[in-house]
Amino acid sequence: MFVRRDDFRWIAGEDLVARYAPEPPGRYVRAFCSRCGTSLGEAGSDADSFPIPADTLDADPGTRIRFHEFIDDLPPWATIADAAPQFAGHPPGG
Repeated sequence: MFVRRDDFRWIAGEDLVARYAPEPPGRYVRAFCSRCGTSLGEAGSDADSFPIPADTLDADPGTRIRFHEFIDDLPPWATIADAAPQFAGHPPGG
């Protein structure tokens, strides 16, 4: 899920976040828990909004899937089980 920088705050555990910055041409810094290895997406990004895995949240954030993007890149075993709009790439205007 994408979160806006202004809506994101750490409650605990920020000191346990490890970051991996790839060599160019890679550009996205990935964050993960240094204790358990759980991916934290791009938490800590300087962007106005950034992705974090929804399964890292303790409580229901109240948001729901609005669309699926890059569905042409899904592995053959992946199944989309809802009626949200689907896009081969980024949605128009997105």
